[in-house]
Amino acid sequence: MNFLFAWRYFRAKKSTNAINIIAWISMVAMMCITFAFIVVLSVFNGFEGLVKSLYSSFYTDLQFTAAQGKIITVSPQQLEQLRGMKDIAAWSLIAEDKTLLINGDVQVIVQLKGVDTSYRDVTDVAPKVFRGIFETGSADEPALVLGSGVENALMIRSDKNLYPLTAYLFKRGMDVNVNDPYQSVAAAKITTAGTFLIQQDIDNKYAITNIDFMKRMMGLKENEYSALEIALYDERKADLVKKQLAGIFGNSYHIETKYEQNGSLYNVMAVEKWAIFGILTLMLVVAAFTMIGGLTMLVLEKQKDIQVLKAMGAGRGLIQKIFLSEGLLLAALGAGTGIVLAVIFCWLQVKFKLIALEGGTFLIDYYPVKLVPGDFLLVTFTVLLVALLAAWFPSRKASLEPIELKS
Repeated sequence: MNFLFAWRYFRAKKSTNAINIIAWISMVAMMCITFAFIVVLSVFNGFEGLVKSLYSSFYTDLQFTAAQGKIITVSPQQLEQLRGMKDIAAWSLIAEDKTLLINGDVQVIVQLKGVDTSYRDVTDVAPKVFRGIFETGSADEPALVLGSGVENALMIRSDKNLYPLTAYLFKRGMDVNVNDPYQSVAAAKITTAGTFLIQQDIDNKYAITNIDFMKRMMGLKENEYSALEIALYDERKADLVKKQLAGIFGNSYHIETKYEQNGSLYNVMAVEKWAIFGILTLMLVVAAFTMIGGLTMLVLEKQKDIQVLKAMGAGRGLIQKIFLSEGLLLAALGAGTGIVLAVIFCWLQVKFKLIALEGGTFLIDYYPVKLVPGDFLLVTFTVLLVALLAAWFPSRKASLEPIELKS
């Protein structure tokens, strides 16, 4: 019954046109803010999904590193235990360290990552090679797959480089000899095979080569490695598998999920999303003042109706609920229209790429969008809550109107 009264008041012609105008303005404001909510959050979701997919190409579902120091020991028996776990799809042993690559007079420090043949099964780096091929060579004839930023810094083309690069890194467990520092350094010639393009932070930092070559350069023993990277059949089980592995391998390893390996990145994205949500909520609160004005004028317009209802036995609670319902009705109509328009706009953006990204330096040339059901629920709840709070003051005033019927 409350919404029946609210609907009649919404449709009824008012004695003052300003009341109708303000009501429509408040509804349109709710519509525009809701539209902005959905579109902005969807674009943010699109970029967030894109960034996560790029990082997921390089970082694995789980990664073992040393709890202390830089070296882990992985025995064949432990690898056999991994093979027996049903949730693990594949794993790859890693040996990596900072390395100086030299091309003539050009010197670049990179994170050189030695990988085994299973590396293709745990990451999607190989499909990201856009120049040359993904080939790491052998222990005696190693090859490099460079990040695009590293390639640019070295001023070469990986697939057309005629002369090998020189790689230098400090040997493990050896102190620098001041008189002859080269005794503490391992050096080797290495050719280039290809270039990958994933994400700027990764492309500017990493190069990939053969694990046996890297272990020899680092001076690692047979069962010594820098890390063990694991791919799961279902990445949603990462935390569960992490606990199982911690129970098997003990505290000598530091095990991180894909999101823990890039915790700062994901935390920043989460903070940015909530910051955007907060800004749009403030805009919604400002728009709600229009609703307060419109409902206050409606209360003044309907004073006689209020007095009649009270004379017929209506309590203050019923009167307040009627005008609260009026505010919720305006918000629901505005929010509903805004959501429909936002969905249509996002579909058009995906289908026809209406709004392009300027500059042409990103992997895509248009704003990505991703509609998430949780955003619809959150936005709808926020709009209705703000509308309810905005309608409370006029509805409270209406419920306190005294009965002054005149003959």
